[in-house]
Amino acid sequence: MPEASDRKQAAISFLKLASSGKLDEAYSNVSQNFRHHNPYFRGNAESLKAGMAEAHQKFPDTTLEVQHVFEADDLVAVHSRVRHSPDTPEIAVVHIFRFEGDRIVEMWDVGQEAPKDSPNENGMF
Repeated sequence: MPEASDRKQAAISFLKLASSGKLDEAYSNVSQNFRHHNPYFRGNAESLKAGMAEAHQKFPDTTLEVQHVFEADDLVAVHSRVRHSPDTPEIAVVHIFRFEGDRIVEMWDVGQEAPKDSPNENGMF
């Protein structure tokens, strides 16, 4: 079994590569049995990858800044700040990855757009 830091690094690498449009490289560490839970795409790797490619064409300057990374057993959670362009709101996103050995086998993602006029002085990040 890989070291904990290896799984964290694999999750971060997947997100950074995918958000920058390097999808073949991002998916090189994904299991053949990969499944995901994004409700906007079929649950297989090919459908999600195609959706990510379409998003990259629409928003080629997307940035992803990792804020926190947590690991427990075979799960890694990554809290990120995502922005598709300077004109779009920031989005707080949490991706949860499940690993089998050194391969990503499952992924969940939830996101929330930052409101323009939040009363919370702490912000989302």
